[in-house]
Amino acid sequence: MSELYGSDAYSPVEIARRIESVGETKARMAWLPLALLGVLAGAFIGLGAMLFVLVKSDPTLGFAASAVLGGLVFSVGLFMVVVAGAELFTGNNLIVMAWADGRVSAAQVLRNWGIVCLANLVGAAALALLVFASGHANLNGGAIGHKVVQIAVAKQELPFVTALLRGVLCNVLVCMAVWMAMAGRSVVDKAVAVMLPVMAFVAAGFEHSIANMYLMPLAMLLQHGDLTGYPAVTWSGMLGNLVPVILGNVLGGAVLVAGVYHVIYKRRPQA
Repeated sequence: MSELYGSDAYSPVEIARRIESVGETKARMAWLPLALLGVLAGAFIGLGAMLFVLVKSDPTLGFAASAVLGGLVFSVGLFMVVVAGAELFTGNNLIVMAWADGRVSAAQVLRNWGIVCLANLVGAAALALLVFASGHANLNGGAIGHKVVQIAVAKQELPFVTALLRGVLCNVLVCMAVWMAMAGRSVVDKAVAVMLPVMAFVAAGFEHSIANMYLMPLAMLLQHGDLTGYPAVTWSGMLGNLVPVILGNVLGGAVLVAGVYHVIYKRRPQA
């Protein structure tokens, strides 16, 4: 199959091998660099979410235009993760391929996910604190701050099953973005591969757990400031969103992407 792709891109079979090799490295990484890279990833995704809100706060854009443009600018976050190097919980759901091939243990996978998820939370929440202190939410006459709170309130009020399913759909697209970025041999290749699936999940309104770890703490900070008039965003409300979204992200990335591709490319003999 690799002959069909030539030197411009890795073939799907080669991507599967690369995902497994990278997954093994991630699963065996020492906790300190893993945690620090996780903090960076949380901040990177938060920066993407910050740009997304900037676009969504402009009332002159139509619904579809703001959704698509917001998705495009959000992709900056995952692009930074992929190119600069960072550990993102949602992308690391692909480590399941290394486990399915017997290269790492289930305990190593869960250790990676636990450390990275907590580190992502630290990075995203720290960025939220910095953004709040910078006065960024006051731009556009305060419209950015209002939009952050509106988005967070809507997330907090999602029914469990709705949040779960939106989490599934989100991470199918995020992990496909990471998968396709692994096919690229240049920075431009990776940028295009990341941009389109991320644009799709953001425009469709799906749920990314790490982005929510930025948006919801920022909304709480704004409501403790002078932004009132909305239902309170709370820690319990944030937890009520994150539990189903994280579960959905794992199902989408680990099962529907990593699991399916393992069956397709690794369990059957290659010609």
